[in-house]
Amino acid sequence: MSTQLLRSLPALHREGAYVGITSVCSAHPDVIRAALSLARAMGQPVLIEATCNQVNQDGGYTGMTPSGFRTFVETIADKTGFDRSNLILGGDHLGPNPWKNLPAEQALDKARQMVAAYAEAGFEKIHLDCSMGCKGEPLALDDEATAARAADLCSIAEAHSSTEPVYIIGTEVPVPGGALEEVKHLQVTSPDAALTTVDIHRHAFVARNLQAAFDRVVGLVVQPGVEFGNQNVVGYVPEGAQVLSASLTRMPNLVFEAHSTDYQTLEALSALVRDGFSILKVGPGLTFALREAFYGLDLIAAELDNMTQQLKPAMEALMQAEPGYWANYYPGSPDEQRIQRHYSYSDRIRYYWSHPTAQKAVRELFARLGDRPLPETLISQHLAIAWPEVMAGLTEPNASSLVSSSISRTLRRYATACGRMDL
Repeated sequence: MSTQLLRSLPALHREGAYVGITSVCSAHPDVIRAALSLARAMGQPVLIEATCNQVNQDGGYTGMTPSGFRTFVETIADKTGFDRSNLILGGDHLGPNPWKNLPAEQALDKARQMVAAYAEAGFEKIHLDCSMGCKGEPLALDDEATAARAADLCSIAEAHSSTEPVYIIGTEVPVPGGALEEVKHLQVTSPDAALTTVDIHRHAFVARNLQAAFDRVVGLVVQPGVEFGNQNVVGYVPEGAQVLSASLTRMPNLVFEAHSTDYQTLEALSALVRDGFSILKVGPGLTFALREAFYGLDLIAAELDNMTQQLKPAMEALMQAEPGYWANYYPGSPDEQRIQRHYSYSDRIRYYWSHPTAQKAVRELFARLGDRPLPETLISQHLAIAWPEVMAGLTEPNASSLVSSSISRTLRRYATACGRMDL
């Protein structure tokens, strides 16, 4: 069973085994390919998740339904030789969020349709998140309302799933995907708040005859004190989360799920797993690494062809022409916004890579570079972090290998922290 690792995480933590799993939250094919290739080499399961805004019954911003996303990932798995039985698909923040501008019952009806679609597509990990208010409601709902709506959606998942999915409950603060401003202080979830969330959800599930489903709740989303803004990262401070971590002894069948762990160091990620934050979600950090590789290759191609950069100007023109994905998220002067469009930790440029204009620009870059070995000196100059791997023979000095290694480097950090490999 592909979810066996997820189900075993609470027991492993109780036994003192520092084991976790990386949740890859991306729909970029290069990211998914790198994740599957690394997992195949490790002989380990891989968890790939889609969010409610990214993939839903209406297509989301990727244009994919849950069944379409499964086909998309499985096609890449087959091409990379990854065993489908080791693939875990998850749905993140499943609830009314995409439709929260509608009255509650309309938004919840859309959420029910979405959860049914995820369940029918065989997603094995479901994060139920109904914490947000809908039209005419408070911005954030209380625990009772949140839990009642989550139980309602759980009943839909149970009715439409051919397997027995595992569930995640709770939500994090700030909002998923990174904060909009510089982050200076974070409030770690209190143990009382965590315990109350679990208790109220348990009662809501039992009230709907969903005790068996609640027994498959393996994780609680909390705020361990990690976050990233557009230009800064708040690193994990174990001392600040000691009391929260200790509360897991009162929730023996659960671990914590940590969101927004992008850009944390290996030491911080390892400490999170040690402290019971056994599910580590990463998304923008992977496409940030992808963009770094693309832009490094753009500079190498410019040197080789004695031309100016081609990809970066094309992306700038695209984002200026279609500002919807960044304009409300990048404050500051025009120059500050220009820098953030390309280099923000929030990595909102990731929404543009599937655009036909961006895809054409990337294809042209790879056509210019081809499969030829790139000069080590230019790799050292423009992709310096890859140079030691190239010199050691671990990464081929060509464009496709350099992109893959950039993403895999981040994934290996997570795998090491999760006890999945020793690098």
